[in-house]
Amino acid sequence: MRSDNAKSGMQQAPARSLYRALGLTEEELARPLVGIVSSYNEIVPGHMNLDKIVDAVKQGVAMAGGTPIVFPAIAVCDGIAMGHEGMKYSLVTRDLIADSTECMAIAHQFDALVMVPNCDKNVPGLLMAAARLNIPTVFVSGGPMLAGHVKGEKRSLSSMFEAVGSYAAGTMTEEEVREFECKVCPTCGSCSGMYTANSMNCLTEVLGMGLKGNGTIPAVYSERITLAKHAGMAVMEMLKNNICPRDIMTEAAFRNALTMDMALGCSTNSMLHLPAIAHEAGVEINVDIANEISARTPNLCHLAPAGPTYMEDLNEAGGIYAVMNEIAKLGLLDLDCMTVTGKTVGENIKGCVNRNPAVIRTVENPYSHTGGIAVLRGNLAPDSCVVKRSAVVPEMLEHEGPARVFDCEEDAIAAIKGGKIVAGDVVVIRYEGPKGGPGMREMLNPTSAIAGMGLGSSVALITDGRFSGASRGASIGHVSPEAAAGGPIGLVEEGDIISININANTINMKVSDEELARRRANWTPKTKEVSGYLKRYRRLVTSADKGAILED
Repeated sequence: MRSDNAKSGMQQAPARSLYRALGLTEEELARPLVGIVSSYNEIVPGHMNLDKIVDAVKQGVAMAGGTPIVFPAIAVCDGIAMGHEGMKYSLVTRDLIADSTECMAIAHQFDALVMVPNCDKNVPGLLMAAARLNIPTVFVSGGPMLAGHVKGEKRSLSSMFEAVGSYAAGTMTEEEVREFECKVCPTCGSCSGMYTANSMNCLTEVLGMGLKGNGTIPAVYSERITLAKHAGMAVMEMLKNNICPRDIMTEAAFRNALTMDMALGCSTNSMLHLPAIAHEAGVEINVDIANEISARTPNLCHLAPAGPTYMEDLNEAGGIYAVMNEIAKLGLLDLDCMTVTGKTVGENIKGCVNRNPAVIRTVENPYSHTGGIAVLRGNLAPDSCVVKRSAVVPEMLEHEGPARVFDCEEDAIAAIKGGKIVAGDVVVIRYEGPKGGPGMREMLNPTSAIAGMGLGSSVALITDGRFSGASRGASIGHVSPEAAAGGPIGLVEEGDIISININANTINMKVSDEELARRRANWTPKTKEVSGYLKRYRRLVTSADKGAILED
């Protein structure tokens, strides 16, 4: 066992004395040591129940003959961090989580790991760590929140942000906003739509790193506790059979994940996280293959914010395996990929039926014949940008309008809520990328303000920052190169005509090459004064099209 390096032989007697200080018995030390990476905290609603999940995992590991030992991972609540400087510290935690988990796992020579994450950067950060460490590892998340109910309709966090925009537009009263505030987030769990947290938990199932139901069983269901016990048992089987993350997270598995990303209509943040996870697994993903995969993958799900269904509905309809079985009818998945169950994808999804074609559309009746995400290129984004096509209304798939240019999120929000943005405009928010932010803030506040003020079908937003999975509309992010790195988005001037064609995967400003060259000759990218971790992060981080990974 790997842990013998830390606990066996006369040389390790001092270490054993410290294990005894922990209260471990001879019997426990004779067994494999399994690290349980707990993301529990009391500030993130998706993590407040993880102590119960961790306890269940420990029982599963112990029942299967292992010794479970818990250590922590941090997590930021994007909703609470949204709209102020705290959001600069969200994406950056992904690498802190991966690095700290690597440190703990190697320093203490664990034989296997069970990752217990739930929210946005926490899931990909631990997937990165799993790929890097390559010891038997299984994932079990805390599960999604149930949808809220306001005036007889299901609602979620995106409804809350849009309610604030409606209040600014004078179409909603303070009392009505208060009702949303008290009802849209009714339970613990990751927010109830197909936002980033749930996107990544669902894709963890697709990658083969989580058991069936990991992405969709609601946080408050007892079935989630059962799942956690089975996860603890599963990692012991993986250890016995020496099944490791890089046996599972292969190039074919990542292509499966991108395919299901398109079918499910996941958050655009998946286009940051999948390349970063793949990089740690020794697999390189070029974002351009997203369009290749999208061209042949139908979009079968419209969960909030794209539509009126929620994670609990997807779970009742058969969950991720049912969607995979539907997509497999078209021969679009590699069914031979290994998973944490010790079985292949094909063996896992066999017999998993679609129980509600209104929630999971059939391949014969998709929302669209192309996938939920599109990658665009043009003179505004030579290295690419990303949009959640499935959340864009048809009339905005092609749009031209004058640029309204802002060098930070706050200025854009003030203009939107101040009524200075009108139908047809293209809001451009720059210097919010990985280096420029730094930290690549999510733009849920401005996108929600646009939707709440009734401009969602007539105004586009373009940024070198990123979006929450709760954003909807013609919200185009990850513009690369970013302004701070000398990207053309930094050359856009007020009133320039921006042409967006999502169907053709293009984005351009109607400015001549000669004029752009003139502007560039007289332009120096802006920089912001930062200190501490953000200063280090800005120096090391790469562009969004590379997954915003840190340079080696």
